[in-house]
Amino acid sequence: MRRLYRKKALSLVKELDAFPKVPESYVETTATGGTVSLIAFTAMALLAFFEFFVYRDTWMKYEYEVDKDFSSKLRINIDITVAMKCQHVGADILDLAETMITSNGIQYEPVIFELTPQQKLWHRTLLLIQNRLREEHSLQEVLYKSVLKGAPTALPPREGTASEPLSACRIHGHVYVNKVAGNFHITVGKPIHHPRGHAHIAAFVSHDTYNFSHRIDHVSFGEEIPGIINPLDGTEKITSNHNEMFQYFITVVPTKLHTSKVSADTHQFSVTERERVINHAAGSHGVSGIFMKYDTSSLMVTVSEQHMPLWQFLVRLCGIIGGIFSTTGMIHGFVGFCFDIVCCRFKLGPYKPREVVLPDPHVNNCAAPVLTDNHVQE
Repeated sequence: MRRLYRKKALSLVKELDAFPKVPESYVETTATGGTVSLIAFTAMALLAFFEFFVYRDTWMKYEYEVDKDFSSKLRINIDITVAMKCQHVGADILDLAETMITSNGIQYEPVIFELTPQQKLWHRTLLLIQNRLREEHSLQEVLYKSVLKGAPTALPPREGTASEPLSACRIHGHVYVNKVAGNFHITVGKPIHHPRGHAHIAAFVSHDTYNFSHRIDHVSFGEEIPGIINPLDGTEKITSNHNEMFQYFITVVPTKLHTSKVSADTHQFSVTERERVINHAAGSHGVSGIFMKYDTSSLMVTVSEQHMPLWQFLVRLCGIIGGIFSTTGMIHGFVGFCFDIVCCRFKLGPYKPREVVLPDPHVNNCAAPVLTDNHVQE
């Protein structure tokens, strides 16, 4: 009984076979079919090869939400070189509540304003990347994916000993501020704090020494990530006027970055520049210096690196192979059908009439005698 049930089950399974086997004696191979098969296999191999690179590639996904963290501090990273001596300039931060932020993390270093040939090459390369970033925003994704792998974004140190006088001041470091609008500025004189606000002692600095030509090697907000280029990196402003005022209006957007190389909480920002000459007689009032007015956005951006899952790659690969196989089969059948119609219509190829060879009456056909039944009986 068990064997009978097994035979019935096996026969039922055979009837459900969706891939019937055709005997090889009934299969006809042609040159055109072989050519089409060769083209199909080549296309499958090429598309599968390119699909593998698509599977290996990644892309950046941007998600937006409301920033609910207003109690944490905002870190500002600064590296600016001003064409004035360090004893003549001072830098500080004043937020929206008129609170003077302690700038203990900012250092003053006497340097030479002119760059060495190696530093000029680095600076030109950085400006070229900045121009590309303004034209092609998708390049920022490449920078995000290549963090910690590309060239460092810091100005290379000066080689050798300096023979020229140290007439410039490099102001660099970081400082933590409240997540409210503020104003980071560099102007004449050292800052002092008093109950009614703050001031800069500029009375002992000669007006002829005012020169706020500057170069911004790096300005960023949040955690500093090597390999990320910010909008103000490489900015250089040269002026011959002693009463020049440079203003940068910055909008800071909190950003969470998650890639295969790094995961960090940082900030992106956009900037608008403005510069003008201070002339009280012409109605252009203000103070000579460099002013960066920043404000934080209420939206937070999450940038994450996405990768195609394995199951999706396999599904796409099966679609490529099956699609090419079915499409080439249909095209081959359709072309063969059209070829048969044309040949049948114009009597070409296998449909060409064959000539019938008639026997020559002058030739004596000696046929073998046919035995009848009477002769057989005898």
